[in-house]
Amino acid sequence: MTTPPPFQRHDGWLHAEGVPLARIAEEVGTPVYVYCATALAERYDALDAAFAGVPHLIAYSIKSNPNLAVVRTLLNRGAGVDVTSKGELFRALHAGGAASRMVYSGVGKRDDEIEAALEAGIKMFNVESRAELRRIDAVAARLGVVAPIAFRVNPDIDPQTHPYISTGLRTSKFGIPFGEAVAAYAEAKTLEHVRAIGIDCHIGSQLTNVQPFGDALARVAELVRDLRDAGHAIEVIDVGGGLGVVYEDEVPPTMQEYAAVVSDAVAGLDCELVLEPGRSISANAGVFLTRVLYEKRNEDKHFIVVDGAMTDLIRPALYQVYQAIEPVGPPRQTLHVVDVVGPVCESGDFLAKERQLPAVERGELLAVRSAGAYGFTMASNYNGRPRSAEVLVRGDRFEVVKRRETLEDLIRGETIPEELTR
Repeated sequence: MTTPPPFQRHDGWLHAEGVPLARIAEEVGTPVYVYCATALAERYDALDAAFAGVPHLIAYSIKSNPNLAVVRTLLNRGAGVDVTSKGELFRALHAGGAASRMVYSGVGKRDDEIEAALEAGIKMFNVESRAELRRIDAVAARLGVVAPIAFRVNPDIDPQTHPYISTGLRTSKFGIPFGEAVAAYAEAKTLEHVRAIGIDCHIGSQLTNVQPFGDALARVAELVRDLRDAGHAIEVIDVGGGLGVVYEDEVPPTMQEYAAVVSDAVAGLDCELVLEPGRSISANAGVFLTRVLYEKRNEDKHFIVVDGAMTDLIRPALYQVYQAIEPVGPPRQTLHVVDVVGPVCESGDFLAKERQLPAVERGELLAVRSAGAYGFTMASNYNGRPRSAEVLVRGDRFEVVKRRETLEDLIRGETIPEELTR
């Protein structure tokens, strides 16, 4: 039985599962993020099923959407977590995650972050440089423990995606050069407080072609064989994340196609696979709701000014990417070419440019699709704007899972030292 999409129309009005989006906006206000729990669970389950029969850990990439309720929804399906900071580690633990099912990635780990991860008992560090390796060894020595590690290797494979989210090229800040890997593992073997248990490779995000995955992992598989010949007990291959989703007209691989390419590339190595999905789980499980403030025209442009801004959803401005936008109410037939813009004092503050949309009036709601990943998590308070609320829906019920910030939240933690400000 095919499950209906998480966001669809009933009697002309857009719903999140069984809840009218207009009702959420009325009760919670706008702008607001809305996530569907059923869609989150189904995407996780589909990936898990695709790798059935292969030892694996799905370590949800918490940076994509770190809301505690979203994370708990996935933890309850069996997920681990991929974290990149002390704050994300804290969040994952607070959501109920087991540290032993967490991997710690990221190119710049501070000593206090390494210490927190070791004290929590994480599964392993993905190490991005030999300088980092030595810091992990030093911190582990101070704590009297041995740190499990995997080097993130850079296979110099073009992921065919946006340059800002391409991480596997030799010009990237991420990982160690492929040709340096054998020497790096040899150095790790000389250190008393690290143990190399795996290897990591993450080439980028929003990949819509499986070939780069296969090409990168074929190189990794050969390296694993070389490392084992050199006496390194490689037990884990972290294949990263990066599987793309539909924003406009993309045709990303299915979970089954992705799993087939990954499994084939590492076949016969008898390793546990760690997968780090983020966007592919959460993106299309969320929408961003914003309300029309004004309609504005000049000689060349037709603007729809809304209460949502780049401070709430920065992807269109930062990456110049497409996210579908539609009225929450029954769409009118007449289409207009418009720019959907926010109130922030930047020309880059837009949600869409040169977009064909049905006519809308002041007070009407717009829904920005595919907003469950890299939406709220990248929000800011620029222009003194409190961050929006977040809502989780399941069936015909919804709950606010992150309250809207208040004006008082904007100045929390600040002080005015009188002796310095006179």
